[in-house]
Amino acid sequence: MLDEQAQLEAIKRHFAEDHFAATTGIRVLELQRGYARAALTVEDRHLNSAGILQGGAIFTLADFAFAMACNSGGRLAVAINTNLSFLKATRSGTLIAEATEVARSRKISTCTVRVLDEAEELVALFQGTAYITSEPFPPTASPL
Repeated sequence: MLDEQAQLEAIKRHFAEDHFAATTGIRVLELQRGYARAALTVEDRHLNSAGILQGGAIFTLADFAFAMACNSGGRLAVAINTNLSFLKATRSGTLIAEATEVARSRKISTCTVRVLDEAEELVALFQGTAYITSEPFPPTASPL
């Protein structure tokens, strides 16, 4: 059995190798039990036809931080409900998603994610609920 720090490092490595996040440009910044931070530097490919950051890019960043926080307990947690409120348009810079697990029971994890710009102004607020399975996380074998 891994100690807590080794388990957190394994979880962090797992998320750092996430293919979708990597191709989107999302980076893992920090992971602790019930807390995670991830970043996205806005590029032209992330902008919509109005020249502002596409909502899906913001959602992906927030969802990624949420996944890290609710899976930090060492059991696979999968989203069952999410909500995202857009609060400020963004055209450039780096966004930070900061996820905090606000409640955890044997089967449910609830997290709040604050997406901030470089001025630390709130760009979006994400709320997520995940179902905690009995499966270990990270998985011991890669999916086919």
